[in-house]
Amino acid sequence: MSLLTCQNVSFSYEGRTVLSDVQFEVEKGNYLCIVGENGAGKSTLVKGLLQLKKPSSGAILTGDGFSPDEIGYLPQQTQVQKDFPASVYEVVISGRLNHLKYRPYYGKEDKNVALEQLEKLGIIHLKNTCYRNLSGGQQQRVLLARALAATKKLLLLDEPITGLDPVASNELYELIRELNQKDGITIIMVSHDVKSAIGYASHVLQLGEKQLFFGTVEEYKNSTLGRRFIAGGETDV
Repeated sequence: MSLLTCQNVSFSYEGRTVLSDVQFEVEKGNYLCIVGENGAGKSTLVKGLLQLKKPSSGAILTGDGFSPDEIGYLPQQTQVQKDFPASVYEVVISGRLNHLKYRPYYGKEDKNVALEQLEKLGIIHLKNTCYRNLSGGQQQRVLLARALAATKKLLLLDEPITGLDPVASNELYELIRELNQKDGITIIMVSHDVKSAIGYASHVLQLGEKQLFFGTVEEYKNSTLGRRFIAGGETDV
């Protein structure tokens, strides 16, 4: 069952097309890795999937009762965000904001969901710790818990391992794989770490100001484009 479908989507800024001919489908349980060089259009597509930017042509459709405001989003972190003076619990429960609708405060369900995600990601003991006092790996777990508090279906992760050491990166990859395989959460991950990311993904979308490839990981590995891109390593991706 398809959760997200891009039908011939293009995006423009000030009349100039920056990304075109994007056509792919994400089915329930998929793990899609989005790759491409800097300036390829990855960030633009992320904004489109989050409904923060409207396509100049084509359409982004949802199915299976899924709504774009149910996407659990883990953004790239800025230095200001890393220094955010809030408790871990406050950060995680903020993932429930889209569920408040017209309510002015968090309800019992919101609080239970936040605590459940803290427990699931093994950071319940950090509940009252100030977010900015955490290590990089711990902060990413908190942000992942926040994203999970927002969704039961789809996580959109924008370069989640940036700035993490190899141990923390591997731990995060394994955690995301477990969420995908055991909890059935669909994953869309933008990554500069191509070699590692496709070791976990089921599908690959490569962009280069237009769609260059979409298919399974095995198809990608066997394609000329995929072999060349993977051989290029992690730089400028």
